[in-house]
Amino acid sequence: MKIRGRIILAAIICMMSSFLMPIGAAKPDQLAIVVADRNSRMLLRAAQVFKEEAGKRTHLDIPVIFNINEKRKNLVIIGIEGQMGKLDRETINALQAMNPTGKEGFKIVTGKEGSVIIAGHDEAGAFYGMGWLLRKITLLDHRIIIPGKISISSTPIYPIRGHQLGYRPKTNAYDAWTVKQFDSYIRDLAVFGANSIEIMPPRTDDDPTSANMKMPAIRMIAEQSRICRDYRLNVWMWYPNMGSDYTTPDSVRKELAEREQIFRVLPKLDALFVPGGDPGELEPDQLFEWLGKVAAVLRKYHPKAKIWVSPQAFKPTPNWYDDFYRNINKKYNWLGGVVYGPWIRTPLPEVRELIGPSVPIRLYPDITHSLSCQYPVPDWDLAYAMTLGRECINPRPVDEQYIHNFYAPLASGSISYSEGTNDDVNKFVWTGQDWDPSTPVIETLRDYGRYFIGPDYTENIAQGLLSLELDFRGPLISNDQVEKTLFQWRDMERNAPQEVLSNPRFQSGLLRACFDAYVQRRLRYENSLEMQAKEVLENAKKTGSADAIRQAREILTFSRTKPVAQELKLRCLALADSLYRSFGEQLTVGRHHAAEGRGNFIDNIDIPLNDALWILDQLNEAEKYNEETQRLDAIYRILHRTDPGPGGFYDNFGQPSAWKRVKSEKTWAEDPGSLESPRVSFGVGLKGEDWVHEVVAKGFEGQSTPLAWMNQINTLYDTPLEIEYDHLDTSAYYILRISYTGRFRSNMKLTANGVKIHDYIQTGNKPVYEFHIPKEVTSNGIIHFTWTCGPDRDGEGERGAQVSEIWLIRNSVKPK
Repeated sequence: MKIRGRIILAAIICMMSSFLMPIGAAKPDQLAIVVADRNSRMLLRAAQVFKEEAGKRTHLDIPVIFNINEKRKNLVIIGIEGQMGKLDRETINALQAMNPTGKEGFKIVTGKEGSVIIAGHDEAGAFYGMGWLLRKITLLDHRIIIPGKISISSTPIYPIRGHQLGYRPKTNAYDAWTVKQFDSYIRDLAVFGANSIEIMPPRTDDDPTSANMKMPAIRMIAEQSRICRDYRLNVWMWYPNMGSDYTTPDSVRKELAEREQIFRVLPKLDALFVPGGDPGELEPDQLFEWLGKVAAVLRKYHPKAKIWVSPQAFKPTPNWYDDFYRNINKKYNWLGGVVYGPWIRTPLPEVRELIGPSVPIRLYPDITHSLSCQYPVPDWDLAYAMTLGRECINPRPVDEQYIHNFYAPLASGSISYSEGTNDDVNKFVWTGQDWDPSTPVIETLRDYGRYFIGPDYTENIAQGLLSLELDFRGPLISNDQVEKTLFQWRDMERNAPQEVLSNPRFQSGLLRACFDAYVQRRLRYENSLEMQAKEVLENAKKTGSADAIRQAREILTFSRTKPVAQELKLRCLALADSLYRSFGEQLTVGRHHAAEGRGNFIDNIDIPLNDALWILDQLNEAEKYNEETQRLDAIYRILHRTDPGPGGFYDNFGQPSAWKRVKSEKTWAEDPGSLESPRVSFGVGLKGEDWVHEVVAKGFEGQSTPLAWMNQINTLYDTPLEIEYDHLDTSAYYILRISYTGRFRSNMKLTANGVKIHDYIQTGNKPVYEFHIPKEVTSNGIIHFTWTCGPDRDGEGERGAQVSEIWLIRNSVKPK
């Protein structure tokens, strides 16, 4: 099977620099910023940002002046094209000869005496032109080196370009930020081309406050809105329906009063995004009736604001989507458009067909999570899933670029789903692609390294970030890239000055490089220990069960009593503490007050990576037997848990070796969101629970579980899961043993070659089932299994089929 079939763009191998070599350094007493119109607040803000950001990197106090004809060299002139009449004729001709710009676009040319002219299509365009120049120039101590002979005309392709920055405890960083930190981060995003920020109300599916918060949420969101207004960015608000009743008059008045309080305190609000679900459980007709009431309150304070809505739903009934799109196509005057995000079962091309062509779509891509999400890391190794978890530091520049460009043509842009700073690199990659999808991702990474770390690190940081993504490719135990990535980052660390060593963006990359190498070394060591312990247990008949159990237990605990690579672990812990102080990054629950399962991957740094927990529990049970033969039988069952017997088959569908049996009409490259193709998923599954934030070897009754139960092959919603076996003995009988584990408690039905093997089973109550395979199913030596999900007992749609393990056990006689 080819789940991925991915296209790793050749562009990451050797992408050329995007502009000419520098020509020299501006002298401190000559450089100045010229604002063409002193009455334009946005042009003044652009000059201020250039002055401050260049100044803190160069320690220069660059003057801001208003005379274009100032007799200086190396002027940076900021204005609006057509309103800069005092420019010399040669420069004006050069600007006019360039491709015309559109809204928010800019032109930049080099003029006489080393000057640089930034001519915006409008005020916003002048700001973005300033941001482009800031990213490209070389800023050194008391020196500014400007690229030679710039000539660029650029207009953003997509009108919506932004990111969600929710001030709430569930995030892994934002709730620890001050107003100043939000201002700095929003400025950074704007410099790279973002024009929208999405905030959240104080009441969401979260606690109202946290130990990290510096002020009440109602005050902070007002500050976020003000900051965006000052940078002329659009302000969106994600506002889920958290109430239990939206029909009775008293409840409606209470909910509307809450929204009125929120809308009133915001200096600027351009759009409201209300998810249809996740959270919220209103039926579409009720949802749209309610949104009409919200719109009346919204327009009272923000007359031009529109409401956008998403067809998100965890377990939608078959009619839910029909009713949703019917309401969308009524074209309410308050409707801004449709938001396409996680947990929408309809592929984006179908959504585009279902709604009217005049209704815009905004993407809501999940760039922050690595598993159990909209775009998981393809074929991720279980050791990473267990340790790094769902919300780790996750630069995925090549994947993000591909995903963006796959879906973007059907939308008007995007505002990403983000839970903190763990996805920092992904934000800038996504913004770069929203501005211009033809931008090589290496160019954005070079800008990132040059601007945030320093010009001496432009290439090293860019390549280091690409390497961190390569760490995720393929089985971790054999991935040689991990050590190479560690060498790259440690080489940078070895020679870096203190301002780089303390830079949180540098520390984030270094932490991931150290963490990956530590986990890989532990994985290899613990796998070796497990093999040694099993060798001891295999000799139990010779040595006696008691001695074998004692020795095996001692070997398995070496990972704790004689650990490896402790220097790497200590470096990770130190970096985690430093990132908490500087970036608000919450990588542990205890020390950094993280929300559990939300970025606290340092808490999982020593989680066992082999089957030690399960084996030790089984050995404890074996010791309870009084008879030696019983203990030896128990040891045999431990060692032969996956043995299908002579002529049988066994597969663990969380592992690559089994994927050849999984059938799919689409590859990862054709379906990155896995709505129509299988994906690998993680989680054992707990009784009564539909969601597990962390991948741990505990499940069902709380006992330790085999690692094989912790990852599965999975399809979403009503997409069937298909697995095929061939070369079966047509004269034999087969028993199917199967492990149904995973984070969904799905209602699944199984057929084999069209013959029903079992009717709908609600999984999550026990892990392993056995079924007889009718003889006629294997008559041609091939079994094609198909799992489908039906509605649950409440009539709601299921979230997907999942299978962890399969045994096909061969019998020469018909089983009783």
